[in-house]
Amino acid sequence: MASMLSEKAPAAIAAGAAPGRRRRRTAWRAAGFVVPVWVYVLCFYVYPLVSNVKMGFQNYTVASFYTGAAPFVGFANYTAVFHDPQFMTVVTNTVLFTIGSLAFQFAVGMGLAVFFRRVFPLGGVLRGLLLVPWLLPLVVSGTVWRWMMYNDSGVINYTLLHLHLIGQPVPWLASTNTSLIAVIIVNIWVGIPFNMVILYGGLQALPEQVFEAAAIDGANAWQRFTRITLPMLRPVILVVLTLGLIYTVKVFDVIMIVTQGGPANSSQTLTTYAYDLSFSQLLFGRGAAVGNILILVAVVFAGIYLRAVREQDGERR
Repeated sequence: MASMLSEKAPAAIAAGAAPGRRRRRTAWRAAGFVVPVWVYVLCFYVYPLVSNVKMGFQNYTVASFYTGAAPFVGFANYTAVFHDPQFMTVVTNTVLFTIGSLAFQFAVGMGLAVFFRRVFPLGGVLRGLLLVPWLLPLVVSGTVWRWMMYNDSGVINYTLLHLHLIGQPVPWLASTNTSLIAVIIVNIWVGIPFNMVILYGGLQALPEQVFEAAAIDGANAWQRFTRITLPMLRPVILVVLTLGLIYTVKVFDVIMIVTQGGPANSSQTLTTYAYDLSFSQLLFGRGAAVGNILILVAVVFAGIYLRAVREQDGERR
């Protein structure tokens, strides 16, 4: 009897140790996937972010790249930026650019989403074609729109003149009155597909029975849209607007390609202003300070987005 127990003991120990080894192997496999991601995030997100925040409180010049000396100046960079005569113009341009882009992107995107909810021949093909502005590189889109908006040879002025909608060419890119409108138009064109896709997905999830019941009760199309579609689509709308706001505030490439922030800073926003301070005027500390302001704005609206997502999950539960 004792010999039998002694033979079973090693087997039991081995059987008990097997789950522990499996758990350790699973943990190592999980670490193999997670650790590279964290290394990437630390190297390409956390380190640049911390460095930019630090630079915003330093007098960082071209010489600092060679000597490594960048004296701490506290909030001097922020004070200089806030007292810059251009700063209020830049902030105003950023607000107008963001509101104008969001309003028209959402309105057109919602209209297209409602339109494509109907089933008709080639509807899927048309939806796919409308995604082209979203899929094209922004360098390509900006370059094409810049060519289209040329004063004398641009296709937009050519079309408007031949339709007798204008009497003389509109200086889209050369006038301080129209340059901001020009970049807003380009950004609207780029952002419409994003709004359409997200809103279309939200509309597809709405129950048809509710609309059928409302139609039977005598509600017309506008009443069904305002009193049923919009309230039921509110979580999706909030997410679309919040994400669009975060993206639009930090738009850089469209403005730089189309107008470079000019003429006379008339289309300059916070992103291009930070670039100009850092790489044109070589005031790296001030440029970092403006970048930190943008980061703060993005963090605030990211918090709003996360709260909206949590509320949406709570409503589903």
